[in-house]
Amino acid sequence: MSAVTNPATVAECLRVGAGFSQGDRAWIAEQFATLDARLAGFHADATELEVSVKDREARGQKVTLECWIAGRQKIVTTSGEEDLHAALNDVRDDLRRRLNDAKTRQEPRHNKHLRDISQPRDQVDPAEEPEALPAGDPSRADAETV
Repeated sequence: MSAVTNPATVAECLRVGAGFSQGDRAWIAEQFATLDARLAGFHADATELEVSVKDREARGQKVTLECWIAGRQKIVTTSGEEDLHAALNDVRDDLRRRLNDAKTRQEPRHNKHLRDISQPRDQVDPAEEPEALPAGDPSRADAETV
């Protein structure tokens, strides 16, 4: 991946939504700072994060973290933890996992160079050349194969 000239950071991309005030933004950004390493591969002007909470401090509160990155599907993570700090940590960790999964899906699965190399003779597919395989010892037959 090429180097990003203006890497995304939580401090630059985070917006606070319903249930939070601008005064809460600094400590939320501090809690989410571990996402910076994962977001650094994306351009800051093409990345947005929004955190919101429904029924804050109530028994059924729900924290939601949404992430928009240009050219990718929106990622939404939620937590129903009763403790606000635990809920924020939960959505942060879930977003990190989903970003890692998305990156893994986009990387090439196979190296073309390795596909072009012919298989060694001892790794022959038995369906292709059954006579090329050594004969098995009949005295060592498993109970399932008898």
